[in-house]
Amino acid sequence: MSSLSDHRALVLLSGGQDSTTCLAWALARFSEVETVGFDYGQRHKIELACREVVRQALAQPTPKLPGRLGADHLIALDALGALSDTAMTRDVAIAMDDNGLPNTFVPGRNLAFMVFAGALAYRRGCKHIVLGVCETDYSGYPDCRDDTVKAMQIALNLGMEARFVLHTPLMWRDKAATFALAEALGGAALLDLVVAETHTCYLGDRSQRHAWGYGCGHCPACQLRADGWSRFRAEPPRG
Repeated sequence: MSSLSDHRALVLLSGGQDSTTCLAWALARFSEVETVGFDYGQRHKIELACREVVRQALAQPTPKLPGRLGADHLIALDALGALSDTAMTRDVAIAMDDNGLPNTFVPGRNLAFMVFAGALAYRRGCKHIVLGVCETDYSGYPDCRDDTVKAMQIALNLGMEARFVLHTPLMWRDKAATFALAEALGGAALLDLVVAETHTCYLGDRSQRHAWGYGCGHCPACQLRADGWSRFRAEPPRG
């Protein structure tokens, strides 16, 4: 069995709102945190550049986020993009497919992410794997569901003879609650970082700045984020 440290965590960091909030969550709980990203030919590849900005901003420990940010890993999954005929990997209009799922769904994407993250965590001695998936405010992707993650945890532990723990801090939080969590974790500075520097827009548009961040303002990802920001700002003051 691999020697996994209970103090070490690996965060799947895409450069988006959810994974950035999860990185802060991990830094608040684990003393050593590493990150991993995936290049699968995504249409919104700009998110990979956002990862670096986020990491630089969170590189120095703070009283609220005392964990040390360690190595970053970027894994190329070109085969996944080549296999996929979706609006996330092709220049096609975003729409609903006949199976009831949006055509932004990349079959097997999050499953592959978890497998590769598990292999990396095994090598790096990270017991904890943190993902920003959610089935509260989401696009209907079946690989974001709680049951999927629990099943993958069992499969990884059986297949690698390990005792990984997969954490999904946002699983039961909507986007408004995710903004609130960022503020609770890192105050105004982290909230500003999430708004200004993370990327969500499926079209990769960073030419238009809105109150909730950059994006086209029309794709499903932008609409979810905009609605969440509006509800977050409408809530009574916290604290």
